[in-house]
Amino acid sequence: MDHLTFVSSLPRDTLARLNALSDGPGLRHLAGHLGAILFFGLWISQGWFLWPVILVVQGILICFLFTLEHETTHKTPFETQWINEWTGRICGVLIALPFEWFRYFHLAHHKHTNIPEKDPELIAGAKPEGWGAYIQYVSGIPYWVDTIDKTIGNAFGRYPGDYVPQRAHTRIRTEAKWMLVFYGLVLASFLFTPLLFWVWLLPCLLGQPFLRLYLLAEHGRCAFVTNMFENTRTTLTNRIVRFVAWNMPYHVEHHSLPQVPFHQLPELHRQMQGRHAVLANGYTEFTKDYASSLH
Repeated sequence: MDHLTFVSSLPRDTLARLNALSDGPGLRHLAGHLGAILFFGLWISQGWFLWPVILVVQGILICFLFTLEHETTHKTPFETQWINEWTGRICGVLIALPFEWFRYFHLAHHKHTNIPEKDPELIAGAKPEGWGAYIQYVSGIPYWVDTIDKTIGNAFGRYPGDYVPQRAHTRIRTEAKWMLVFYGLVLASFLFTPLLFWVWLLPCLLGQPFLRLYLLAEHGRCAFVTNMFENTRTTLTNRIVRFVAWNMPYHVEHHSLPQVPFHQLPELHRQMQGRHAVLANGYTEFTKDYASSLH
């Protein structure tokens, strides 16, 4: 059975229940995620016990706002659409990933998932096959170089990609210009206080490798086919990881029915039991398996 057959087999009332949008679950989840970032930011700023270790925790929490930004491109975390839009934009600023541009990049990824020469994720950078490429990928350095270059390029009107419609070019350029203004103000703040460096920028550098390892599990070592049951991986993990990643470890589920909001993915997973072709029992197991095949 492929994912299309599975989706067509779901009763109409079940689909309607899974697709239903709501503000409550998203706002509660957002309050928990942002609350944790503010709490650990306070911990770092006050120099409390083990604060250097907390830098990594803070970095993971901030970098995994990527999963929320990713969800807002689908307009599903919240029923109220202006909340989706502004949440996505703010997340994009915090992790230097322009939201307006990323929406089209990501939707093209869904349209051509794991298809070489069509999926922009593969075009932007194939999954690492050797140790050198793997270490470079996990470091997060290519991500920062690419996304900063993309932001600057968007601001100055560089062609944003075939997947971006002409009608969005002005909006993408305007967003990037405002992002550069904001980053300029952040740099200027260093003349008065290094606070943002310690509670935001340095943690982001430390947390990005964890996001890279997480993202590699979504499609890494999956088949180059159109069936979402084969080209995407669901990773079984604990509640903490699912919370920080906004339930995106249920990735087969998300790709099969991307209109389903994050809080309904556990239920979709239960509906899908026994049909997964690619399943990992945790990120540690996936990482070990992936690393064992590197040359």
